[in-house]
Amino acid sequence: MAAAADLEDVPSADLMTELLRRMKCANKPDKRLILIGPPGSGKGTQSPIIKDEYCLCHLATGDMLRAAVAAKTPLGVKAKEAMEKGELVSDDLVVGIIDDALKKPSCQKGFILDGFPRTVVQAQKLDEMLGKRGVRVDKVLNFAIDDAILEERITGRWIHPSSGRSYHSKFAPPKVPGVDDVSGEPLVQRKDDTAAVLKSRLEAFHQQTEPVIDYYSKKGVVANLPAEKPPPEVTSEVKKALTS
Repeated sequence: MAAAADLEDVPSADLMTELLRRMKCANKPDKRLILIGPPGSGKGTQSPIIKDEYCLCHLATGDMLRAAVAAKTPLGVKAKEAMEKGELVSDDLVVGIIDDALKKPSCQKGFILDGFPRTVVQAQKLDEMLGKRGVRVDKVLNFAIDDAILEERITGRWIHPSSGRSYHSKFAPPKVPGVDDVSGEPLVQRKDDTAAVLKSRLEAFHQQTEPVIDYYSKKGVVANLPAEKPPPEVTSEVKKALTS
């Protein structure tokens, strides 16, 4: 709990902004969401929009594990032991870390889970934990997109390493192919952005997550989003899905 002394040093404008945000959020309905979609499907674009619109906390399990390890929480210590032995962190540990995170004020109105659950067993364990809290997953947003469209999106990405400027050979090409518009320096492709890497990532994604989508479909909570559409259109589809 933050001591009053800690708050004394927070600028008034920041305190007021947070207070107004909490007042605005008080009337929002609770939402517990899972985002599922392959790399390049636009989850990263929509997630912050959904988070702000519905006052949810964003739970990325990889980041949460690292934070728990760094903070030396009891679960973090167990996770570190597993990692040091080269073992996978158990599903129970990950669900425990999510459970801990849900106690934070920022998660009061609900959450967005991204990157978890990846298997049906994880989904069952998550549901069990939420059931103990008397809540459940409200919606699973499935960013459905054709693999061929993803390949075009991802393999066309080019980066200028020192500035972080990004281009796309089809959708946002540089003035001169392979060259940064500003510095004239050469552009590079990320190792992960090649067709071969993408193919293996997509195969793993479909194999792992299709059973999870089936599992939640049977519960009637899956909304299939047309993720190939431009981001503003996907945002309006998300809003429709979350008001239905």
